Amino acid sequence: MIGVSQAAVAGSASAARKMASIDQQISTTVDAGSNSTDALTEAKLLELGQTCYTNGSDPSVLMIKPADSTIIAGFASSSNRQRDLADAKTLVNSIDVLVTSFGTYKVILNRLNLATNAYLIDPSMFKQCVLRPFTRTLLAKTGDSDKHMVVGEVSVKHSQFGDSGMITGLS
Repeated sequence: MIGVSQAAVAGSASAARKMASIDQQISTTVDAGSNSTDALTEAKLLELGQTCYTNGSDPSVLMIKPADSTIIAGFASSSNRQRDLADAKTLVNSIDVLVTSFGTYKVILNRLNLATNAYLIDPSMFKQCVLRPFTRTLLAKTGDSDKHMVVGEVSVKHSQFGDSGMITGLS
């Protein structure tokens, strides 16, 4: 649902239906920079947060690829930033919650995330829809082995395309 960029296909007698991936269901985007691929920056994240806030949305999750987690952790090293280190014997180099002027975002690493996108989403606006429940059918037996066919259809539904946002063109 999020690891590939796929447009919806209605399907036909000779082609299977395909669901639209999450990046196809988000209309609020911010380009990472002037190059075809640029690194994630705090300025771009704040720009996206402001755009989502102005649109009336309330995203609560920042979903990033693992390589961007070091960039997010680096936000804390800027001047006038503080980390709460209750245990002085523990070195912490991660950000789990990012508080901005436009909202508080839980930072989620997703190894299946598209490498070129970072998402700022409101999970309550997404639903998983079952179009055809999964069923298992026993097929013809070959020797001692049983062969089964599993069939089912699911999709993801975004209730408001302008509610969430994504930063595109990341390296």
